[in-house]
Amino acid sequence: MKRRDAIQLTPGERDEFLRQTRTIVLSTIDQRGYPHSIAMWYFMDGEACLMTTYAKSQKAMNIRRNPKVALMAESGTTYDTLKGVLIRGHAELISDVDFCAGVLARVHQKMSGAMPEGIEEALKAQARKRVVIKVIPERISSWDHSKLGGVY
Repeated sequence: MKRRDAIQLTPGERDEFLRQTRTIVLSTIDQRGYPHSIAMWYFMDGEACLMTTYAKSQKAMNIRRNPKVALMAESGTTYDTLKGVLIRGHAELISDVDFCAGVLARVHQKMSGAMPEGIEEALKAQARKRVVIKVIPERISSWDHSKLGGVY
């Protein structure tokens, strides 16, 4: 068995890791061809990763030009505790205010654990200036160095 196969997360481990991880790094390609990487709050909706951004943000402009993106979520502070998921895929920008408000609510709930009463109107007001970034994975890589059992 190759080392890469030995440290790969199972689909269930990967899904659980992505549910628990609070931020994911979104990498787009800027107008000069360089990566533009930004930490984002997100949630997984089946295989798709959903997040929001301002409609006029650099990442939205980059996606309009080139929808190929990468997402990386990681954890660990020492080599033997490194764990992560790298998703490569295509991003779609969705400009529906109600859908965006719903995504904002799901992200808020994931990050805070609760939804305060009356927040819906505030989220809808935010959503008017924002778009949803929906990333559909085409290739997923993962790693969990704890599976090496101390043998490097």
